[in-house]
Amino acid sequence: MKFITLIILLAVFFGSAAFAEVTKLDVKQRKIIETSAFRQLHSVKELPSELVALCADENNRLADPGQKWQVSDVIYDKNLPRKRLIWAATFKDYYVVHYEKGGYAHSFHVLFAKTEKTPKILWHGIGVKLSDFNEFKNALKENKLDDRREYIK
Repeated sequence: MKFITLIILLAVFFGSAAFAEVTKLDVKQRKIIETSAFRQLHSVKELPSELVALCADENNRLADPGQKWQVSDVIYDKNLPRKRLIWAATFKDYYVVHYEKGGYAHSFHVLFAKTEKTPKILWHGIGVKLSDFNEFKNALKENKLDDRREYIK
């Protein structure tokens, strides 16, 4: 009986953790994401280097989609980046960057930034792997991203 209770508690905990309310994305920024014509990007080379630095690993590396990278906390090749781009999107000087971070807890991050003179993070959330910008917009609407905590870069 204790085992079943434990399973139910874990299911409730992880189920509620998967759907966390987005609280720090202000209305103006959300409107930019929801209504602007963002163009999807598929390579780190398409991003400004200052923007890459905001989401790269401690050695300023970010692997391209499909490239080898260090997924786990067991380091088998210290030359591999610890983060990998999934996709990015841009509209004027706004960028949304979706990347994954390896290590003990593999995680999926979304960074929303503006690059005028110097890149500035407007919002950062964590959640599930999103296949493209449209899926990101849906995840925002369905509260599948969590921005309640400060996440380590």
